[in-house]
Amino acid sequence: QVQLVESGGGLVQAGGSLRLSCAASGRTASPYAMGWFRQAQGKEREFVAGITRTGDNTYYKDSVKGRFTISRDNAKKSVYLEMNSLKSEDTAVYYCVGSTYHTGRYVRDDVYDCWGQGTQVTVSS
Repeated sequence: QVQLVESGGGLVQAGGSLRLSCAASGRTASPYAMGWFRQAQGKEREFVAGITRTGDNTYYKDSVKGRFTISRDNAKKSVYLEMNSLKSEDTAVYYCVGSTYHTGRYVRDDVYDCWGQGTQVTVSS
């Protein structure tokens, strides 16, 4: 079983930056495909960014392209989300996700069998 623990959330002004981190434990190797989802209050959970097992392929929700960057360090069993030029609409609970079965590109949440507890990101305007 894999446990994912996020850190790095907080309160930031619009236009500011935050870096989310997610560390995996409980398994020798990192989960394969990994990514980030978010859920704003009163809204459905949505895909934000994903990265393949080797880290050579990244993909994003359209509204965060050019502002967010996902990366991973398999030696540290960690994935990161660098968020720049933050907007009030980025306010949400952000969840780190991983799949112990799949290695490719996936935006559906049912592909991921590992979920972190979530970290709150609040962007004030």
